[in-house]
Amino acid sequence: MKNIIGTVCLVVLGMLSGAVHAQAARDYISIVGSSTVYPFATVVAEQFGKVSGYKTPKIESTGSGGGLKLFCAGVGVAYPDISNSSRRIKPSEVQNCASHGVKAIVEVKIGYNGIVLANSVKAERYRLTRRDIFLALAKMVPDPRGTEKLVPNPYQHWNEIDSALPSTAIEVLGPPPTSGTRDAFVELAMQGGCKTFPWIAAVKKQDKGKFKSICHTIREDGRFIEAGENDNLIVQKLKANPKALGIFGYSYLEQNGDIIQGSLVDGQEPTFEAIASGEYPISRPLYFYVKKAHVDAIPGIREYLAEFTSERAMGEDGYLADKGLIPLSDEERDAVVRDVKSLRTLQLPDH
Repeated sequence: MKNIIGTVCLVVLGMLSGAVHAQAARDYISIVGSSTVYPFATVVAEQFGKVSGYKTPKIESTGSGGGLKLFCAGVGVAYPDISNSSRRIKPSEVQNCASHGVKAIVEVKIGYNGIVLANSVKAERYRLTRRDIFLALAKMVPDPRGTEKLVPNPYQHWNEIDSALPSTAIEVLGPPPTSGTRDAFVELAMQGGCKTFPWIAAVKKQDKGKFKSICHTIREDGRFIEAGENDNLIVQKLKANPKALGIFGYSYLEQNGDIIQGSLVDGQEPTFEAIASGEYPISRPLYFYVKKAHVDAIPGIREYLAEFTSERAMGEDGYLADKGLIPLSDEERDAVVRDVKSLRTLQLPDH
């Protein structure tokens, strides 16, 4: 009997020891995800590390899709606590999370950001429409001869699309498919231009998949160049090549205004005010997602959330606005703060 009790005690002690080890295995917050949200999260993390008494969180720029894939892979110290995203989490990602035991997720909307097409200040500023953008970058475009059929994109120079545009070759540096910026760009900019062709817009009613394929598929003949998740690298490439355009979040334009300039889109310049008002047509909300199961297991998560959603950070005159984040309205921010304090979770399917 004593041997059985002893064995049970050893097993229980082993389990407790394992649990303690798991809790102690990481004493900092692990964050992955969007390159667009990265600079905002970094500023908050640095401030948090200075004033909170907790370690500064470690942040990796993996892209929204890549970050959510890592985030959804499981619960425990081997997996990230937070994933930044420049788009809302997809239903398929919600299902992937749930299938790996990640069933309690807190969504935090942090503000808004515009997607810009920028070039060097040493070159002429582009004045584009969403139709121009679609015709420049889509894999298949309407036949230039006017027939209602699609042809492989023939456009090599901007002035072939519109004689008012520069005669320079089309060369656009942009993010890969794992990027939330890429997702938002094809939905807001390319699809917006695609829909200006009534016969393509009509396809949506008959076959949504075909419509999305037409409007969202980017050409692969070298005119669009995937430049990775590092938006700062795109900025540096634009400095070296004044003829090229780059696609990234407004915050990078704000931080590099001496190097690059934002193109006008549908007559609107990408300014803080135009994005905040909704007048600039290529803008989207930004988010991060928190694993509720980690909140009391990893030191400092509650305090990090409080710092990020504070008036001094996310408010109209907060330090994130100084970095280019377009603030939420007071009503929106109050709702976010309430949800964060209560750790309100997304409603996930049961698997």
